[in-house]
Amino acid sequence: MGVEIERKFLVTGEAWRSGTGVRLTQGYLNRDKARTVRVRVAGEQGWLTIKGVSTGATRAEFEYPIPLADAQAMLLLCDGTLIDKTRHTVDVGGTVWEVDVFHGDNAGLVVAEVELTTEDQPFERPAWLGDEVTHDPRYFNSALIALPYSQW
Repeated sequence: MGVEIERKFLVTGEAWRSGTGVRLTQGYLNRDKARTVRVRVAGEQGWLTIKGVSTGATRAEFEYPIPLADAQAMLLLCDGTLIDKTRHTVDVGGTVWEVDVFHGDNAGLVVAEVELTTEDQPFERPAWLGDEVTHDPRYFNSALIALPYSQW
């Protein structure tokens, strides 16, 4: 079974910036609390992802590459608006961080995520990391569709 252990933080400052990142467009075919089904276009690749309920920082995750044309067609079937963001990958002491800069109704929101092998895995905390929001459901991408950052 696929498992995701992810911690999420707000980002402060610009010291993390390098390169241009990859533009992501994603939407949700299902946003039920027990499961989400997401479709994403990342550059020239499509993805279909199913995620289960979070327990702490852990949840089931199944992610599959799909043809770009299929992903683009599925985006038209999504519930609500789409998430638009640019993802930057930043290496900090051998740990890969994904920094998402949101656009549109979520502009101004910058979040860093790190995937771990265990919930208590130690990691170097970069200086540009702000408050942890792992357990705050407002920061779930599926929640940002219903209540965008600009409306907080």
